Amino acid sequence: MRHEVAAGRPVVVKVGSSSLARPEGGIDAASLARVVDQVEALWSGDHPAVLVSSGAVAAGIPALGIDERPRDLPGLQVAAAVGQGRLMERYSSEFGKRGRVVGQVLLTRDVLAHRSQYLHARVALERMLALGVVPVVNENDTVVVDELKLGDNDRLAAIVSHLVGAGMLIILTDTGGLYSDDPRLSNNAELLSAVRHTDEVLDELWRKSGAGSLGSGGVATKVAAARMAAWSGIPTVIADAADPGATVRAVAGDEVGTWVAPRDSRLTARKLWIAFGLPAEGVITVDGGAATALRERGGSLLAVGVAKVTGEFATAAAVEVVSEDGALLGKGLTGMSAAEIRSSAGQHTSVAGGEVIHRDDLVVLA
Repeated sequence: MRHEVAAGRPVVVKVGSSSLARPEGGIDAASLARVVDQVEALWSGDHPAVLVSSGAVAAGIPALGIDERPRDLPGLQVAAAVGQGRLMERYSSEFGKRGRVVGQVLLTRDVLAHRSQYLHARVALERMLALGVVPVVNENDTVVVDELKLGDNDRLAAIVSHLVGAGMLIILTDTGGLYSDDPRLSNNAELLSAVRHTDEVLDELWRKSGAGSLGSGGVATKVAAARMAAWSGIPTVIADAADPGATVRAVAGDEVGTWVAPRDSRLTARKLWIAFGLPAEGVITVDGGAATALRERGGSLLAVGVAKVTGEFATAAAVEVVSEDGALLGKGLTGMSAAEIRSSAGQHTSVAGGEVIHRDDLVVLA
């Protein structure tokens, strides 16, 4: 199932706060140097690498004179604002010792939502890689509050992988990969060496996941990122940041960490954003006929197949589409409000006044 990454293909490496920060706050110099060594090893092996790095909040904690990660959003924003420059200074110094120039790139996950932003970001990243510059990407945590709460640097790394056409996404974390259970709590936890992005074990891990004390992510965001990358046709390896050879072995196709296999075909950037970049504002339950039609033919969702609408939302809202047994079928942008869908449920399209979700705005995930 595993395979090596072709020479010249970019690789995206994501490292979280828990792999960089000291327990009391601040960045651990040895941990950061180890990450830099791994990224530089990729460059030396003809794999231009992008580094998506958390750690701005952790880097800002000592400068603010506090002894733990803030719990309120303004506190997080201030810590990120103070720490981002310090984090980049550390990266610039460490990469500079290896003769490598770095460039800061601050993005938000909605870069996929706007075509112009998407194209500008892609061109900038590609130019940096062509010049031998290491893009160090982080969220713009000072102004983006939802992502601060959701730990979206994992998913942001999947977006960046899509932007640069990466051959692999490598998520470096504080464990050896994904386990069947929490290895810190269970002696029976087994490393999942290789999984498909559709495997139910990932659903179970997503449900049980919790966030760490210094990071804002967790297993759930790593599962989401791996699935997002899989829908972009990109494999993901989740490995131990403390393993100094993890990235090189991963791109060589060796057994390291957890391999999440990709799909054979990839979504467009817009559909990737619909599927993974937007929070769902409601749920539309469809009957058996509509569920079969969506799975097998991938058409539009029509009012005649709607069985139930959960939540209140306006037109163009992102909603999940589920079968009557609760199984997720897909996600899309509605062509009607929740009230309009309820009033037209079960009716023919000519009576309903249009499609509930047009096929161009619907991603079938089943």
